[in-house]
Amino acid sequence: MDIAVYILSAVISLICAILLLRAYMANQVRLLFWSGLCFIGLSLNNALLLVDTQVFPAVDLALLRVVPAFLGLLALLYGLIWETPLV
Repeated sequence: MDIAVYILSAVISLICAILLLRAYMANQVRLLFWSGLCFIGLSLNNALLLVDTQVFPAVDLALLRVVPAFLGLLALLYGLIWETPLV
C-alpha cells in the first residue's frame, strides 16, 4: 500500500507540473512558470522518497531527497517575491 501512495503522489505532482507549464506556455504568466518548477522539484522529491524507502531501504537518502524539494520551493519563493506585480 505504501508503494501505491508514493507512486501516486509522484505522478500527481508531475501532472501538476505539466499542467502548470502548459498554462505558462499558453498565457505567459511568469508565476505559472515558477509554480511549475516547484512541482517538478516536488515530484522528484516524491520519486526519491519511493527509491529511498522501497528500493534502497538500508541506505539513507534523506539529504539527497530533500534537495529537489528545497530547490523547487526556492524557485516558487523567488517567483512569489520578484514576479508578483506591486499594487
